[in-house]
Amino acid sequence: MLQPGLMMDRPLMISGILEHSAAQFGDVEIVSRETHGPLFRYTYADCAGRARQLANALAALGLKQGSAVGSIAWNNHRHLEAYYAVSGSGMVMHTCNPRLHPQQLIYIINHAADEVMLFDSTFAPLIKGIAAHCPQVKHWLCLSDAVNLPAIDGVKTIAYEDLIAPHSSQFEWPEFDERTGAALCYTSGTTGNPKGALYSHRAIVLNALTGCLPGVLDISPQQTILPVVPMFHINAWCIPYAAPIGGAKLVLPGPRLDGASLYELIEAEKVTLSAGVPTIWQALMGHIEQNGLKFSTMKYTAVGGSAMPAALIAKFSDVYGVQVRHGWGMTETTAVATMTSMTSAELALPAADQHALVAKQGKTVFGIQIKVVDEHGQTLPRDGTSQGELMVRGQWIIQSYFKGEKSPLIDGWFPTGDIATIDAKGLMQIRDRTKDVIKTGGEWISSIDLENAAVGHPSVAMAAVIGIKHPKWDERPLLFIVRKPGQALEKEEILTFLATRVAKWWVPDDVVFLESLPVGGTGKVQKNDLRKDYGGVFS
Repeated sequence: MLQPGLMMDRPLMISGILEHSAAQFGDVEIVSRETHGPLFRYTYADCAGRARQLANALAALGLKQGSAVGSIAWNNHRHLEAYYAVSGSGMVMHTCNPRLHPQQLIYIINHAADEVMLFDSTFAPLIKGIAAHCPQVKHWLCLSDAVNLPAIDGVKTIAYEDLIAPHSSQFEWPEFDERTGAALCYTSGTTGNPKGALYSHRAIVLNALTGCLPGVLDISPQQTILPVVPMFHINAWCIPYAAPIGGAKLVLPGPRLDGASLYELIEAEKVTLSAGVPTIWQALMGHIEQNGLKFSTMKYTAVGGSAMPAALIAKFSDVYGVQVRHGWGMTETTAVATMTSMTSAELALPAADQHALVAKQGKTVFGIQIKVVDEHGQTLPRDGTSQGELMVRGQWIIQSYFKGEKSPLIDGWFPTGDIATIDAKGLMQIRDRTKDVIKTGGEWISSIDLENAAVGHPSVAMAAVIGIKHPKWDERPLLFIVRKPGQALEKEEILTFLATRVAKWWVPDDVVFLESLPVGGTGKVQKNDLRKDYGGVFS
């Protein structure tokens, strides 16, 4: 007979994170770049008080436990307060991607049954277009003061500061089952309607605790962290929860995510750690190189969302002294599932070998298991070469979609749609998305590997590859290039460059030069847009 443990059974609650930070790190600073005006500064203790005010205000509006509150907002202090006030009250915080097509946005707001919508004033034109189609939203709450409250025809708006001002900063957070839904995020998929992942308090707290580990994000009171990844995209990788757990200074960048604005904020606030997608870091690096700048405090950056080219990893590390930590996760995994963190032996390797390791997506963090399977569902060996669909399971992986009729799981594992390899040491590498891998003559070409090789050329700012139908080979790769400013790179030069770095049959059949690539709300290149415009047939 099993012997029961004799420990207290206390629920893992998001409100507990807030109160922990207020009690233990109450004077640690939160800095927020406002949509209007200068930087806003306050502390974790201040944040907790205002979150309690918001919790009281939402209750006064008649919201109950289980109600959904939506947001269309940037990374700022009012959005952070809502993260805690909504979930801590037993409601569901539904973060909406403002760059979804308006029809998709209308769909997810109605599907989630949002009763209140929080929005930043920059999105007033968007609100004007969708409000009439969202009848369940009773209150449109602008994250501003009365001075900056926009007038929107046909929409009655309330200023956030006016709403919370009359309410007490004392609030008794309720306790309930830690498996209760806390936050809702919809996939940014381009086929069909977005699907909702409803994260529990337990899943978010466990993931945030994991993010604090030295081998993951190493969040502690010695760090100042800048999450560039949006709070509307899988909870900004749970950094708004992990930072207060670890006691790190938190810097929120607001709407200005260009290279110059980010660099200014990093230097002014002495940021040591940041996190975002590769397109953000490419833009930041472009600004730094063009202006002869360097980092004075930045120690490392976490990257995810898509693969970061080894050439960019090398530049951050070798030229600017910033260590890159490469991770993988998705909407369905709450946030981080794998992360690169090198051992002492690996840190003794030559720089090029280290960069090659970091260019992969890392090993699973504790609580997560992965495997790759073939088209018949058979598990493939961990040999670093056998590639198949990546499957994942763990403490913060979804088991079903919100209001979904059928579970997506296969024998208890979630099929990610990524093609990957895993080596004998557990190091995983995403080779491609199942929809993006290029099948030519019965063999697979990784669009990711081709893109990373192309970005290695000194004249290339960004690259993307799609498969184009071919009458003989089924598909062949088409390369898209965005040149760095002032560069005169031409087709033959880049193809010759690639011929020395990839297999001959991988070399693209053609190159298209663009001023920019279509990028979605989460910073990923929208390859469906490229297919729509260029997806003909090679002759």
